[in-house]
Amino acid sequence: MFTDEQLQRYSRQLVLPNIGISGQEKLFNSKVLVVGAGGLGSSVLLYLAACGIGTLGIIDFDKVDLSNLHRQIIHTTNDLEKFKVVSAKEKINSLNPDVKVIIFNEKINTNNIEKTFSNFDVIVDGVDNFSDKFLINNSCVSRKKKFVHAGVVGYEGQILTIFPGESACLRCYFPDKEPQDFRQSCKDIGVLGTCVGVMSTLQATETMKIILQIGNPLLNRVLKYNALDSSFYEFKIGGINKNCPVCQLQT
Repeated sequence: MFTDEQLQRYSRQLVLPNIGISGQEKLFNSKVLVVGAGGLGSSVLLYLAACGIGTLGIIDFDKVDLSNLHRQIIHTTNDLEKFKVVSAKEKINSLNPDVKVIIFNEKINTNNIEKTFSNFDVIVDGVDNFSDKFLINNSCVSRKKKFVHAGVVGYEGQILTIFPGESACLRCYFPDKEPQDFRQSCKDIGVLGTCVGVMSTLQATETMKIILQIGNPLLNRVLKYNALDSSFYEFKIGGINKNCPVCQLQT
């Protein structure tokens, strides 16, 4: 049962169709891991904490830098040189003490990824390079963990939700190599902070839909956003690619 304070905290959410008390309980009993506490992870963590996700995991090895602050909104000037996982945990605890926060102050790699992912229901890809994104994809597919991918460079972003064994994975979408549009880093060509915010808010929404089992997640559909044109467009992927090097290992 929820306390009177919790009922008031989530009141605007509780009245929504398909949520109510039972939906709030699903959120409260869920465990979500956000990989990366940077631009994408910042908004995802704040929104998931605000909505009442019961357990949030955060994995990141980096420290807060001044150049982060225009887009990594969970951190402040007072957090400079602080580990991002520590800074993020502090903000989440301040925003919503209902949430249990588990931090992993390390870089995701082949040695720790399986153990780190094992206790979480949904994984959110908040990293900024495709080698790590593919690593997340491979681990989630092998463990059949649902996850939400997003990427942002310059004025453009993209998002895709993956249900391993049911929908196309990131390697089905990019079977050979990383996309040309995302080959350069934000440090090299820049990134619009608000564009990161748009994509990360969509990631948080997709995560909630997965947990609540409502709506239509972005399965086999890549949603793209262009901030300069203020336009969204999507294109469909034809399901699991029979030549996907990752999915074929699970058949």
